[in-house]
Amino acid sequence: MLKVKTLTCEYRDFLLGTDILCPRFSWKLASDKNHTVQEGYQIQVSLFADDFESPLWDTGKQKSSESIHLTYDGPSVASKTRYYYRVRVWDNYGRESDWSSVQWWETSLLSSEDWQAKWITPHPDFFDRDSKPISLFRKPFSIAKAVKSARIHATAAGIYDLYLNDQKIGDALFAPGWTSYKHHHQYQTYDVTDLLSPGTQAIGAAVADGWYKGELTWLSKRNIYGQDRALLLQMHILYEDGTKDTIVSDESWKTSIGPIVLSEFYAGESYDARLECNGWSTGNFQDTNWKSAKKCALSFNQLVAQENWPTKVTEVLSPISVLETPKGETVLDMGQNMVGRVRMNIDIPDGQKVVLYHAEVLDSEGNFYTGNLRKAQQKVEYISNGKGPVSFAPHFSFQGFRYVKVEGLTNTSHEELLKTFQGEVIHTDMPQTGYFECSSPLVNQLYSNILWGQRGNFLDVPTDCPQRDERLGWTGDAQIFARTAAYNYQVAPFFTKWLRDLKSDQTSNGTVPFVIPDALEEYISTMWGDNNYTSSAWGDAATICPWTIYRTFGDVRLLEEQYESMKAWVDYIRAQGANEFLWNTGFHFGDWLALDAEEDSYFGATPEHLVATAYYAYSTRILKDTAQVLSKIEDASKYERLLKGIIQEFQRTYVTTDGKMKAHTQTAHILPLVFDLVEGENRQQVAADLNQLIIDNGYHLDTGFVGTPYLCIALSENGYHETALRLLLQESYPSWLFSVLQGATTIWEHWDGIKEDGSFWSDDMNSYNHYAYGAIGEWLYRYVAGIDLEEAAYRVIKIHPHISQYGLSSAKASLDSPYGTILCSWEQSDQSTDIHVKIPANTTAKIILNNMNADKLVINNLAPSEVENILVKEGPDGLVCEVGSGSYSIQHKKEGILLRG
Repeated sequence: MLKVKTLTCEYRDFLLGTDILCPRFSWKLASDKNHTVQEGYQIQVSLFADDFESPLWDTGKQKSSESIHLTYDGPSVASKTRYYYRVRVWDNYGRESDWSSVQWWETSLLSSEDWQAKWITPHPDFFDRDSKPISLFRKPFSIAKAVKSARIHATAAGIYDLYLNDQKIGDALFAPGWTSYKHHHQYQTYDVTDLLSPGTQAIGAAVADGWYKGELTWLSKRNIYGQDRALLLQMHILYEDGTKDTIVSDESWKTSIGPIVLSEFYAGESYDARLECNGWSTGNFQDTNWKSAKKCALSFNQLVAQENWPTKVTEVLSPISVLETPKGETVLDMGQNMVGRVRMNIDIPDGQKVVLYHAEVLDSEGNFYTGNLRKAQQKVEYISNGKGPVSFAPHFSFQGFRYVKVEGLTNTSHEELLKTFQGEVIHTDMPQTGYFECSSPLVNQLYSNILWGQRGNFLDVPTDCPQRDERLGWTGDAQIFARTAAYNYQVAPFFTKWLRDLKSDQTSNGTVPFVIPDALEEYISTMWGDNNYTSSAWGDAATICPWTIYRTFGDVRLLEEQYESMKAWVDYIRAQGANEFLWNTGFHFGDWLALDAEEDSYFGATPEHLVATAYYAYSTRILKDTAQVLSKIEDASKYERLLKGIIQEFQRTYVTTDGKMKAHTQTAHILPLVFDLVEGENRQQVAADLNQLIIDNGYHLDTGFVGTPYLCIALSENGYHETALRLLLQESYPSWLFSVLQGATTIWEHWDGIKEDGSFWSDDMNSYNHYAYGAIGEWLYRYVAGIDLEEAAYRVIKIHPHISQYGLSSAKASLDSPYGTILCSWEQSDQSTDIHVKIPANTTAKIILNNMNADKLVINNLAPSEVENILVKEGPDGLVCEVGSGSYSIQHKKEGILLRG
């Protein structure tokens, strides 16, 4: 059996509304034979789902093993057109698959000239630039014939929801998302065919300020991207008889305000049901009190079709208990620090108000605590109109919380409160790709915290935190977590969209802002000037993030798109130092929040210019490797020479003549190891010294944002895996498990966000949902479970579980890679070590087995020499089994040979 499965176009099963002119196709193979390799493929594209006799494009049989990112190379695609495609393959056993199921992609508006609609803004009677109530827009129209298909293309200056005949269109939230709007402003495409029928209709839109003009940053900045709320909408209707209609936003639309009197990300939402305009998005609604929209002078040139996965409700949680605090507060405990909103299902009298406040933790006395929110209120208010049961949740606001203080339902029992409220988890709807578990329940909780931290902070952009008056796309956080993120979820579209904004917001001299989109531009520029608006490790997101997405998903196109940005960043650094090989000038965050910082300082003790030069080398290495991938030979040679110079200068400046680091911090030893800045005996010395620093610190870390992601990797990669395990399993402060034992369900910003005595870190900066330290997840996948890559996209897989007698008796992970599911699990007993490995079709793998002997090894119940197409040999790290696709049960008996039945 050979079958093509999981056929995708630009990572999606069905791609509705794209402006990509040459989309890419990928597929996975299912095979009942081990060692299956694709040897050929054929792709056909048609304008008809059931007719491929005369396809629009046919590759014919291509002799190739490529099965990801095959680029469409047929006739130019047209706007507003659906294309169907299918694939079949041939393998190394001479088999030909059946044609795959037929999938499709559909183009949106491919040129600004395709837009007939106008940007419109509310009538001045209902809106001024400081207005809080949400704006409503409506347009009635009539349908006289049977509809074959209908599409809406829409966006807003703000965030919006669409309604058609009193039904919300789609399940996406906070569209059009947050981008650098002056350069990229997304619009969305909706299939509304099933919502139309002959008769009088109406389309409605509710528009809030959102990221475009709402409050952003701790500076309470507003109107960062513009001062007017606006709507842009175009609906194309195709009738069964072949005729067409187009409905566009223009001055014929009517506007008003409704029951949402306030909705902001930080403040929350206030909803007065007594102001509802029932039926306002239906054709029969009387809109005589509504007033005409006004044309708004916004550009069309920056419009792009949806790039990221949409933001949605992805899970619903029920509160686990109701608490009565010492202060007499009624508080719901959701059991999980989450990001999203609370839905209430209530039936209360006219005028009664229910108010919800959201918080992450309770204080040491068990009272509701909001100090760490700073100016963010996270308040949701609902006023009833007394007209019966309702189900209400905020429309244009999200909160970060575990605990919800409820006011206004004083006579409601705890049992009824548990039934009344639900927590709706909201984040970018990325498919989960990675799973991990091991024999330690505490580590499994840590892994859960990592997942929840990513879910809560990957809400259209990679934010630092989801609760206080910040929620910004900090570049440093994003780059240190990128590899972990790419294990946990399918993040390629997420980072592609964000990196396009990074490239756009990058300055002409190559500097990269602290946050993307750059909501701090005016503030920082006023303070420091453009030339200094950057930092090492933060600006290096320009190189690290695209390289990580290439390595994990094989996305060469992203490297092509970002190459000039990557190059500009490295060239900027090159111009900064006292010589071209050091970066020893300017501001740097350094090892931010490291525990070896001086008292009352956020800056770790590792010299900031050591950190800067180490990252300079890392980015230069990435740029050199990227140039090689893109066949830019001259650039590859140029940056290879630069890299050698940086390494030499780093060693002269920061390493003693006897191979020791001059700076005696953990991070100062970690960076040269993971960035390959020391080698040979010097490398051994630095690794040994790092190990000793950990031991001398009682097997505790003192690293910050820069050192922590690489700490265990540096140890495991250099022969000190047991020390890494001791750090992982350390329960006392500071450690990953300290917060777990304190009841954390997400990753904290500080190692001691809640101190051992129950007191808190300063309210100034104390998030309890901050994914950065969750970067340990990469090490859990790569070194504990053993799933890694040798070639981009896991075309050649490295399976190397670091199995130790210390701490863990088993571990298991799986990864849904671009080629299919990779699995590695292992378990130790007194008699044997058992490993199970699964390798997807069209890939190969190297399975590395530490401390094992070939004569004590059994693979699929056979001695290694008896297993077909497996090569077992000695390697520097142990036995190496070179295998093809398939499933492998490996057993290493501790005494003699065991043949399992």
